[in-house]
Amino acid sequence: MKLIIATIKPFKLEEVREALTGIGVRGMMVTEIKGFGSQSGHTEIYRGAEYAVNFVPKIKLEIVVTEGMAEQVVDTIKTTAQTGKIGDGKIFVLDVAQAVRVRTGETDGDAL
Repeated sequence: MKLIIATIKPFKLEEVREALTGIGVRGMMVTEIKGFGSQSGHTEIYRGAEYAVNFVPKIKLEIVVTEGMAEQVVDTIKTTAQTGKIGDGKIFVLDVAQAVRVRTGETDGDAL
């Protein structure tokens, strides 16, 4: 099993969710986060005062899938979330040692 962690722009969330459910992803965790990378923030003017915004709003997706499906999920996120502009996000793929469905006790692939 693989854990796919992706950070994307907030306005891309629904489009990415639809694309992932279209390829058979049955669940994901979504978190609103703030961060910076190459963008390293920007400045804004509020009530006449300029201030720095050091952290940019992002969405973090966490998806656990079978090893055979991981590459397709990564490709789907990559193509759907891409705008071609700085700050499109990152995708990380990690190994998962065990998964357990709390309600039924099913493990690993059955728990997904």
